[in-house]
Amino acid sequence: MVKYFLSFIIIFHCIYGNNIENYLNLAGNNQYQLIKALNQISTDNRKGLSWLIKRMPSDDLKTLSCEYLLKNTSLAYEAWRNSPWFKNIPENIFLDNILPYANLNERRDNRREDFRKMFLPLISDAESLSEAAAILNNSIFEKLNVVYSTKRPKADQSPGESIKAGMASCTGLSILLISACRSVGIPARFVGTSNWYDKSGNHSWVEIWDDGWHFTGAAEPTEFRLNDGWFIEKASKAQKGSLEYGIFAVTWNKVFDNHFPMDWLPSLKSYRSYDVSDYYIQVLSDIDSSLVPISFRVFDSEGQRKSKEITISGPDNFLFRGLSKNEENDTNDHLIVRLPRGKMFKAVVDSEERQFTVIDESLLIDFKLD
Repeated sequence: MVKYFLSFIIIFHCIYGNNIENYLNLAGNNQYQLIKALNQISTDNRKGLSWLIKRMPSDDLKTLSCEYLLKNTSLAYEAWRNSPWFKNIPENIFLDNILPYANLNERRDNRREDFRKMFLPLISDAESLSEAAAILNNSIFEKLNVVYSTKRPKADQSPGESIKAGMASCTGLSILLISACRSVGIPARFVGTSNWYDKSGNHSWVEIWDDGWHFTGAAEPTEFRLNDGWFIEKASKAQKGSLEYGIFAVTWNKVFDNHFPMDWLPSLKSYRSYDVSDYYIQVLSDIDSSLVPISFRVFDSEGQRKSKEITISGPDNFLFRGLSKNEENDTNDHLIVRLPRGKMFKAVVDSEERQFTVIDESLLIDFKLD
């Protein structure tokens, strides 16, 4: 048996010209499962499995079974090759953004097959990867009965854990949407910041590949548009190079020095990332600086955010009506209205009024109803 394993490793090394023995040795007693998977996988899919083994976290090398790796790799290739956009998805994008079975440290679920069966019919008429991703973001959370909530059991929930709890934070929601996208052949990756520039907290969201990267908030669709969301103002002021105030996208490639700053587990630095702060600064740099984003919140007597109509009026017959956000929205996700600097306005909720002068974006208009 030992001779067989050694012979297989030598043959594999000769085929790919890479020293995979080091990674197999890191697996310890689980080495047999990895070698078995490499031996059993089809020739067409072997490159992907080898790619995973040389990039997966050490804990996964020591624990993931042959069956798990074979199934994940086979389904990932099936989703990619059968996608109507197969020719538009480069192999390097597939390897880093469809093939991986996880994003960060979340529990290793086995949902790819179930998700493919469940979500593939939803995107059957989609004409692009972007449209398909938007359809999923608009539909899967209601279908799975998962909502945003700060009362979720933990931040880094796997898809199965979020479905069981019926709730998730922005991190769990992003992991869930990425898993859904990958199951149907849409390249997707986890993105986030450890802290916004104004120290208002962390946030996580999703980027999908469609001839370039495009972002969307998980369970925060802006109709069917990408590259939009409540957080664009904050994202546009990210600080490149700062692990606290920068924006990072997870990658499984080993050529990047950055670790992904996980706010929920800051001591763990084994997951790699790109610093994508420049993208958000540049893409959003055309925001009109003469207009200031003003935030509005409405609370009930118990301090819970409520969805209520807010009417805003001001100079030059300005009139706006919109709904405040409730507890099913991110803590930092408020009704935001862009108003001209230096002007005075009036906001009304039911019979409550607030008059205010627009100075800067730190202005937060709160209503507390009985």
